[in-house]
Amino acid sequence: MRQFIFSALLIFPFVTSLPAGEVPFKRGVNLSTWMEQPSARQIQFTKYTKKDFQNIKSLGCDVIRLPIAMHNMTSGAPDYTIDPLLFDFLDEAVNWAEELGLHIILDNHSFDPAVNTQPNVGIILAPVWKQMAAHFKDRSPLVYYEVLNEPHGINDIVWNIIQQMVIDTIRSVDTKHTIVIGPAGWNSYNNLNAMPWYPDTNLIYTFHFYDPFIFSHQGASWASPSMEPLAGIPFPYDAARMPVFPAALNGTYYQNDYNNYSTIGTAANVKKILDIAVNFQKNKNVKLFCGEFGAFDRNSINEDRVRYYQTVRSYLEEKGIAWTSWDYQGGFGIFKKGSAAMFDYDLNVPLISALGFNVPPQSIFSIKPDSSAVELYGDYFGQNVVQSNNGAGIDLYAPAPFSGKYCINWKNGAQYDRVGFDFVPDKDLSLLKNNGYWLQMRVKSSSPGLKFDVRFIDSKSGPSDHPWRMSSTVTGLNIAWDGNWHTYSIQLKNMSETGSWDSTWYNPSGLFDWKAVDRFEIVAEQASLTGKELWLDDIRIVSSPASVNDAFAILPKEFRLEQNYPNPFNPSTTIQFDVPQSSHVTLRIFNVLGQNVATLVNGTIEAGSHSVQWNADVSAGIYLCRLESGTFFQTRKLLLVK
Repeated sequence: MRQFIFSALLIFPFVTSLPAGEVPFKRGVNLSTWMEQPSARQIQFTKYTKKDFQNIKSLGCDVIRLPIAMHNMTSGAPDYTIDPLLFDFLDEAVNWAEELGLHIILDNHSFDPAVNTQPNVGIILAPVWKQMAAHFKDRSPLVYYEVLNEPHGINDIVWNIIQQMVIDTIRSVDTKHTIVIGPAGWNSYNNLNAMPWYPDTNLIYTFHFYDPFIFSHQGASWASPSMEPLAGIPFPYDAARMPVFPAALNGTYYQNDYNNYSTIGTAANVKKILDIAVNFQKNKNVKLFCGEFGAFDRNSINEDRVRYYQTVRSYLEEKGIAWTSWDYQGGFGIFKKGSAAMFDYDLNVPLISALGFNVPPQSIFSIKPDSSAVELYGDYFGQNVVQSNNGAGIDLYAPAPFSGKYCINWKNGAQYDRVGFDFVPDKDLSLLKNNGYWLQMRVKSSSPGLKFDVRFIDSKSGPSDHPWRMSSTVTGLNIAWDGNWHTYSIQLKNMSETGSWDSTWYNPSGLFDWKAVDRFEIVAEQASLTGKELWLDDIRIVSSPASVNDAFAILPKEFRLEQNYPNPFNPSTTIQFDVPQSSHVTLRIFNVLGQNVATLVNGTIEAGSHSVQWNADVSAGIYLCRLESGTFFQTRKLLLVK
């Protein structure tokens, strides 16, 4: 039967017409870079939340196109089994859409502009879509399946046959949901007429629109050749504002478009090209929507972008074609260039208006001190916390957590690799620090000798400023690496400033003030974690360790003075020590003659791990650091170099 259908596709295209009907949605956005990751385990799920879906709906959108790098989310050949974690994420996104009455297109965005779509891509598409359809077949009609984003470098006839096979595969398990199909040639309007009649009455045809390309993609590094040298192309064409064509692009097809821009760079020509899609819809009597259009903000002028979006959007709507703009928060998005993309502060209001969206009120953002607990990681990264990991071996969704569904697992980290938590926008933690709040996390390991740093890094405010670090070191001296979950807690005020790396090293200068903290990191600062494994969970800033009802919180078992870091040093070093119960403690520095040159601590200290900084205003040489409490004493050798 399938062979007969393929033959009919080739010999009798559009044997009959599909019934007329409007697409059930009108306009929306693409949520790019969320689920376009190398694996499901590298998706930061909290990049978007239900609140973002609500914000999008408030603009007047009724549809979200969700690009997903589906093929990356599988076990690979031969079965291409989808990671169940992806379904966990998609189920939640679909829940939000259904609760809000938003249409949601699950777009197979397994796409690399530099790699042609292979003629055997069907061996991946079939099992992937069979699993997707089986999983979502009982969800509401608000869910749509889009076969593949922008197939390119593949013959139209070959692609048409593959697409029919995918339709058949989906229909073998799901006869209800609408399937979105598109042509080869990057889903180009020019390839729409090469598509056959597909004998399925529940399809939507799609195309993408980025003409004129030298306007919409100026500055795009991924174009071939790179368009980074091209900047300032206006829309529409304006002879007085045309930039000099970059010599680096001489001889490319961009030069031809530049020379003809007075013709191709006009609103009239945009409409003329869009009429190719309009006529396809009219002649074939099919449902059609524009899945992508937009202009990159890197090298374009915002007023020109606004005119372009207005021209394309209004003409699509005039012709009854639904659309989703590319994109929401990215370089083609609806926020101000270079902003933190906060909905209440950073919307590109002229562009929002050009898209015909509702314009929400905007305010001027200023950092306000946090006044309550901050979640950095529960099952997911916290709100307004962006993953900024560096290094391999980090799984953000490992099983067997301390609580909830997931925890972080880190294996074989190289020295200076990190699990990173970027605050967007920066955080003012000064009030929490002054009010005695604690950094607290659950940790587990069976690796002897494991040692890592936890640290906050403040923002760099100008060329004379540096990203100063406020740190503490976690070792087997304050946590038992016995394979069980334990709690590491330290008051923010007991962390120590440990300098700054800013192309070169800067020693501590007492300039970390907690008022503009850029990020938090868990980092293999002291040594590599090669051959070691660490689990992390429930990472928070809390009012007190007891506030999370932790029955497993442990305190140091004995007094302990650790080796200072760095050592040798110049002129500052950090000294960490443990106190098993509230005690009177002295921590003093002596020279080799036994003379007391500095007293760093002299008073009652609460139980826990503590650190202090010595800014040595003495001559270079060997010094002794001595910790005393009652009958206990311990000494470490320090080397000051100048």
